[in-house]
Amino acid sequence: MHRQTNHPHGADSIAGNSMAEQALAPSATAAVSHGQPGSASVLRPLAERVAEGWRASTPHILARGWASRFADDLLSLLFPHFADDIPGSADRIHAALQQILRDLAGVVTPLAGGLARPAGEIVAAFAEALPGVYDRLWLDAEAIHGGDPAARSVDEVISAYPGFRAIATYRIAHELERLGLPIVPRLLTEHAHQVTGIDIHPGAVIGTSFCIDHGTGIVIGETTVIGDRVKIYQGVTLGALSVDKSLTSTRRHPTIEDRVVVYANATILGGGTIVGHDSVIGGNVWLTSSVPPYSTVSQTSEARVRTPDSSGHDPASR
Repeated sequence: MHRQTNHPHGADSIAGNSMAEQALAPSATAAVSHGQPGSASVLRPLAERVAEGWRASTPHILARGWASRFADDLLSLLFPHFADDIPGSADRIHAALQQILRDLAGVVTPLAGGLARPAGEIVAAFAEALPGVYDRLWLDAEAIHGGDPAARSVDEVISAYPGFRAIATYRIAHELERLGLPIVPRLLTEHAHQVTGIDIHPGAVIGTSFCIDHGTGIVIGETTVIGDRVKIYQGVTLGALSVDKSLTSTRRHPTIEDRVVVYANATILGGGTIVGHDSVIGGNVWLTSSVPPYSTVSQTSEARVRTPDSSGHDPASR
């Protein structure tokens, strides 16, 4: 006969707790359950420290739970491809956008102590930036469609391509990062990272008509600058040569100029590294120095052809 429970962590957790209790000596279990002095008394100072941490972190805790909902709700309004319930009329969409801004204000206000400008200004500036974000996202979707022979329509790109989802979340987060909002932009892009496998720091600067093909494993660092009509494939890293903390305020990541293509698993590192416009960086390339415009950089592969002996057998197989 199974015992029913409303324990918030479920039956497995209850079973685990029971096993842990059985492992305790009876006297220790009694001391814990009745609050008697003993080994459990050392937990009181820990509880006080944890409680202080909760008080200090509460706005960030709230922002973490809210961030994924915010990204999903906003994208569902901007693109019906993400929506379960299509609002339909402009009036309903406008009302829903207003609610999203009120929700944003509710998260920004508790973070006011760490803001360089009033919370209301950040929300208003984000609202003003949204039309431009929307326009750039359509250009991104069209670039992905135009750059992938397997894409049958822009609707398919928006609905099904993880690259578009990652770019869309980045563009929303980048506006909040640009406005000086702490924590939340990183939570937004990390949500997209978890969903898509694509890691774009909200501080990166990315131009228009950005195309990510496939996308899994892409990493784009905080100070990366990417021009217009750039296309990158899965596994690409745009990273730093050094992760020394003293370099926090410096350019650590590369610049990728307009119309560059970076193929799968290429690694481009360093704040002084500039990939000139209209260049092609081949797959698996490791690049830590600048290349001029119209360059083609490839990973050299050597093929050796073995000569069979007179009987037609491969000597290397013996």
